[in-house]
Amino acid sequence: MAQQTHSPTVNPPVRNAVVLVSLCLVASTQAEDFFSDKIEPLLKQRCYECHSHQGGKMKGGLTLDSKSGWEKGGETGPAVVAGKPDASLLMTMVRWRDDDHQMPPKQQLPAEEIALLEQWIKLGAPDPRTTPVPSPADWWSLRPLLQPAIPPGAAHPIDAFIQERLQTKQLAPAPPADPRSLIRRLYFDLHGLPPSPAEVAAFAQAATPAPAYNDLVDQLLASPRYGERWARHWLDTIHFADTHGFEHDDLRPNAWRYRDYVIASLNRDTTWPRFIREQLAADVFFPTEPALSAALGYLGAGTYDSSAAATAPTSFEYLDRDDLVTQTMASFVSTTANCARCHAHKFDPITQEDYFALQAVFAGIGKGDISYHEDPAVAQQLQTLNALLQAAESKDAAVIQAPASAALITAWEQAHASPVAWKLLLPETFLTAEGTLLERLADGSLLASGPTPDKDTYTVTTTTNLSELTAVRLDFLPDDSLPAHGPGRASNGNLHLSEIELQVFRPSSTKPEKVSLQRALSDFDQVNYDVTKAIDGDFKSSWAIHPAIGQPHHGVFALREKLPLEAGARLVITLRQLQGGSHLLGRFKLSATQAPANSLRALPTALEEILRTPQPDRSPAQQLALASMVARLAATEALAKLPPPVTVWAAGRAAKNERGVVSIPQPRSIRLLQRGDLAKPQAEIGPGALSAITALPARFSLDKPQDEASRRAALADWLTHADNPLTWRSIVNRVWHYHFGKGLCDTPSDFGHMGGVPSHPELLDWLAVWFRDEAHGSLKALHRLILTSATYRQSSNANATALAVDPDNRLLWRMSRSRLDADTVRDTMLAVSGNLDLTMGGPSVAHFTSKPGPQTTPVLNYADFDWNTPGANRRSVYRLVWRAIADPFMDTLDFPDLGQLAPVRGFSASALQSLAMFNNEFILHASERFAAKLEQEFPQPEGRIRAAFQRILQRDPTASESSDCTTLAAQHGMAAVCRVLFNANEFLFLD
Repeated sequence: MAQQTHSPTVNPPVRNAVVLVSLCLVASTQAEDFFSDKIEPLLKQRCYECHSHQGGKMKGGLTLDSKSGWEKGGETGPAVVAGKPDASLLMTMVRWRDDDHQMPPKQQLPAEEIALLEQWIKLGAPDPRTTPVPSPADWWSLRPLLQPAIPPGAAHPIDAFIQERLQTKQLAPAPPADPRSLIRRLYFDLHGLPPSPAEVAAFAQAATPAPAYNDLVDQLLASPRYGERWARHWLDTIHFADTHGFEHDDLRPNAWRYRDYVIASLNRDTTWPRFIREQLAADVFFPTEPALSAALGYLGAGTYDSSAAATAPTSFEYLDRDDLVTQTMASFVSTTANCARCHAHKFDPITQEDYFALQAVFAGIGKGDISYHEDPAVAQQLQTLNALLQAAESKDAAVIQAPASAALITAWEQAHASPVAWKLLLPETFLTAEGTLLERLADGSLLASGPTPDKDTYTVTTTTNLSELTAVRLDFLPDDSLPAHGPGRASNGNLHLSEIELQVFRPSSTKPEKVSLQRALSDFDQVNYDVTKAIDGDFKSSWAIHPAIGQPHHGVFALREKLPLEAGARLVITLRQLQGGSHLLGRFKLSATQAPANSLRALPTALEEILRTPQPDRSPAQQLALASMVARLAATEALAKLPPPVTVWAAGRAAKNERGVVSIPQPRSIRLLQRGDLAKPQAEIGPGALSAITALPARFSLDKPQDEASRRAALADWLTHADNPLTWRSIVNRVWHYHFGKGLCDTPSDFGHMGGVPSHPELLDWLAVWFRDEAHGSLKALHRLILTSATYRQSSNANATALAVDPDNRLLWRMSRSRLDADTVRDTMLAVSGNLDLTMGGPSVAHFTSKPGPQTTPVLNYADFDWNTPGANRRSVYRLVWRAIADPFMDTLDFPDLGQLAPVRGFSASALQSLAMFNNEFILHASERFAAKLEQEFPQPEGRIRAAFQRILQRDPTASESSDCTTLAAQHGMAAVCRVLFNANEFLFLD
């Protein structure tokens, strides 16, 4: 029945409800089994035909799946008032007594049906479907964790649970896998790389299979290859990539540091609770380990719409937080909390308040590059110096005069005790490019007047009797003739110096000699307009002095090398002022010195005056002022000597992105949005998590609620709490998924009603409690437990009886076959050909050429890439992944679209895959390199064929295979044989 509206004052869902309630009325007079078998399925079908139906709700908020639904009604109130037909809006609609109340809209219901509706309402509007409402937490994933007893009959706990289920279906497990299949399974599972022929042979010949197998598991877990393999799984889960996604899919040059963090963290077996805490709030939990700042890349792993950030910042921030909520809850607790963005979750007990409480957790951070020092000592020094700077600004005597600060100040004053001798550079000629008038005053300074162009360049020629030059000084001087007393000509007294340039004209030369300036110092810098901008070669940047206007300032510009000067040499100083807005120099003078470069300084005038006062004669106010200014200068100089920080694309209170350094002073106010509409804010919501976990508080009680970092820390504590059943079930199920190809719950990031249910719920709970309490969150211990089970070590052999009972192998009566993923295919081809570069870490490697695109996103060409490029043969985890411009080869082999979370990789089988595996440039390159290596190592074709089989398939060829491949090699070359083996199912699939 199509939904139509005759009057804007009438709730449309009420009109659509007529047929549904009629069906309920009929149902109330029939037997319950008739209702269940006939009426209820028809009712559900009609719900979907008539309107958008989710969980029984229609537009307008009316719910018709239960009696409580129509009694509560929609936005216009109850549709049915039990016992009162005349007071029921439903009866008003079906009686058609005026033009505004007519339902159904095309034809009135028959009189007998209207009478039936009226009688039904008089009887109290009974509903035989009414059933007790279950507790919101009465769902398998939300129930408290209790460890079941291990069933008897097996030495290994996993096998005990699996075999108990198999016995109920009268099924037997498959026999153990053969040594070749088992070692291949282990290597590809833990490393994503094949075993060598020697390793296969040694494993097959081991006299004691069980100890040899256990030793091999430990050996593989201890290898750095393990972290590289399993990091890729986590990066998929949280949709990490090297670019933003969206329309402007820009590169994140520093995102790779998070990838390296994950690899290192897995290799050192960071416990799962700590892994969560590091990624959400390393800055809070581990402040003395600054290298862990890279872990905060988790918060920046997702997409970033830079276009929306610039044009619609409010909606951008809302959706960006939504992505963070989605990622965090899916990856750590397998929950689709984001489905409660516009209304209470349709299927799971997650309220809108819960969703916005999670948004509030991330309300104080923005995405961008976060700077940090990896060396703890440097980081501590940085923290100390920044604290001293803050104290200097506030004149905090307790900090400034503390022993550590006092020592720093004393050292500074001693180092700068001797004043620098500056000699005035008297202007001889002074020209302007745009018409400003310059007048030389009695003190040798120049005063600007006359026209005030938008931009200008001043050129001053002068001489000096110094025999050499180490620096020049530029003083800005206030003057009553200037706006706001200057020293600039802008209306607020400010100025902008884009660039200062120095040239020397020697008497013996006909051409000027450019002098390089290396270092710049000043007594004051406007925020983001420091004096170094005047020597950076960029005319778009500049030095400015707002808001310290109406007072003198100066800058000191040190030469890269001493400049010898002979008699008659002339200096030409060019002052470029290209910022615009008439931000021109108003009054200034120039000086020069030959003092050593390490003695140069730029002190505020007030400080210079105090320094000229003998120490015993300084007043307490002067002493504090001196200490404050020296503390600032000393701290600034010490900061400049620190090694430069590194950066990672992450999220934090202050982050640098395309909009500059974005700093959020305190978390934004988060309000519940009616139907998710930004234009309909409701009550403010504080930070919190899910109310369905009744063992934990749903809202966070924080000592400092405006401290955004404490919100992230509180969420990390909530996630890692021993009484949070979702976290522990989620991770053991996720690890199980990657070992068996399918989790005990086959939707690893969705444990809700729309996700799967566990095939072995008791085993899942046993593993979760064991992992939490006995393994103490050790992933390697969990791997070891799973890999040493007979369930994991069984063969993939099928039998007709078991297939008929359990065709999907959910009961795990055998090991399911699996196909190598895209990364493993590529890495294995490099490994078997001897070309795999095992260099770890560092910037991502681009497997494409690029050129500028029409916007900021470049044009990538994967086909034009030279596979002999340095770094091209590194593992795929180090490959630069561009979200919106996929690598065609990897895409064909089902590498995921990381614009979305990818907890499970898709599986497809197509002719395109076969074509790519035979003809892609990488395949051709790998086959040719492998063939060349074989031809170099083995003089005879038979030896080459045997080695190719051993390295690609981990076995010897049969006689017929050897004969056929020898013939193929003779006709088309050894590279053709390698291509055929790389395309064999035996290579691409694991038993």
